[in-house]
Amino acid sequence: MQLRNIPSSNPKKIYFRQQLFLLKMNQGISNQQVRPLNALIDLSIFLTVMFLVRTIYIDSIGFWGNALFKSISTVGVATALLYWRKQSWKDLGLTKPDKFIKLLGITGIAVVSAIVSIMIFEIFIRDLFSPESESSSSVFNNLEGNISLFFSIILFVWIESFLEELQDRGFSLNRFESLFAKVPLSTILAVLFQAAIFGFRHTYDLSPRSITTGLIGLVFGIVYVLSGKNLWPLIIAHIVLNSMSMIERL
Repeated sequence: MQLRNIPSSNPKKIYFRQQLFLLKMNQGISNQQVRPLNALIDLSIFLTVMFLVRTIYIDSIGFWGNALFKSISTVGVATALLYWRKQSWKDLGLTKPDKFIKLLGITGIAVVSAIVSIMIFEIFIRDLFSPESESSSSVFNNLEGNISLFFSIILFVWIESFLEELQDRGFSLNRFESLFAKVPLSTILAVLFQAAIFGFRHTYDLSPRSITTGLIGLVFGIVYVLSGKNLWPLIIAHIVLNSMSMIERL
């Protein structure tokens, strides 16, 4: 690629065109897909940190403090890996959507599709699993009828929703897609892998809760890919679903 000839009588224009050319070249480098080997290295580091930090629990900061600590740590590692690869979160879809109506439409599709998939699971498949223990929801037992507690934690719920979308749909899905770049149906495999990890890391077993969480990850992954890989509709949809879950426990 070459710069067009510009009359030497205007050196300012020459300098401006040169800087614009270099900027476009740098953007091209940062937006290019990561090589499979590099994706494997990134995923190994990212997933190792993701699961290691989940073995840590600091009593003094409580449940939501620990949840945010774990997610912030994982997103921090992902951010460092992106910087190492000359990328940013914008390359993975953390950019302003083109149209507000489109944003709402995609968000609505994600929310409705997730709810419908969970309903289908509850009606036809849940009975195949053994009854789920109550320990998984014990942390929310004191939320019933406690409106002041609800408002004290809802901001943490929203922040956690934001961070999880960065981790799972943003970093994880895209790195799996790069890892499987030379394999047929690489995007489908990437969507399935990130959904499985999303479900598993919420319970560490094969339970109804891990399945429903994985279904949400699957639906969100599909919507993310088909809608042009913008994270904001999924972030808002995640916030809506988690808020509905909290309200249901009141």
